[in-house]
Amino acid sequence: MSTDPHDIRDIQARRAVAAAEVQARTGIDEDMIRRLVHTFYDRIRADEVLGPIFAARISDWTPHLERMCAFWSSVTLVTGRYHGRPMQAHAPLPVDASHFDRWLALFAEIANEVCPPAAAAYFVERARMIAESLELGIGTMRGLMLAKSERLPPAS
Repeated sequence: MSTDPHDIRDIQARRAVAAAEVQARTGIDEDMIRRLVHTFYDRIRADEVLGPIFAARISDWTPHLERMCAFWSSVTLVTGRYHGRPMQAHAPLPVDASHFDRWLALFAEIANEVCPPAAAAYFVERARMIAESLELGIGTMRGLMLAKSERLPPAS
């Protein structure tokens, strides 16, 4: 990334325009992101399928929730707040296609509960793309060459 101040200002200006467009069209703002993330992960923790996977890896939820708020802010409002490496974080997880399906179903359920329809649709569309990318990437890291329509089998 360039360190030229003119380039940085240009990137910031384009992000602001993109965020304003998304906000105008969907109503998404940082408060909505926070509500969605916190409600979703409350439900995840209580879920019999996904809860144990998260519980085995996350003992202090406060930093995780802040990281997820930054992630969804970057994904939806192009803020650039998230600087993590999601593929590396998810690759070692004992997950398969059924876990991604469950994650997406819960995410869509929560998005539709806490967000207006346009925002929920926007969040869910991005969640589907993220899940697909992670599923394919995890497959690759496991030595599989999944086609776009193939699903991740259980880890052996």
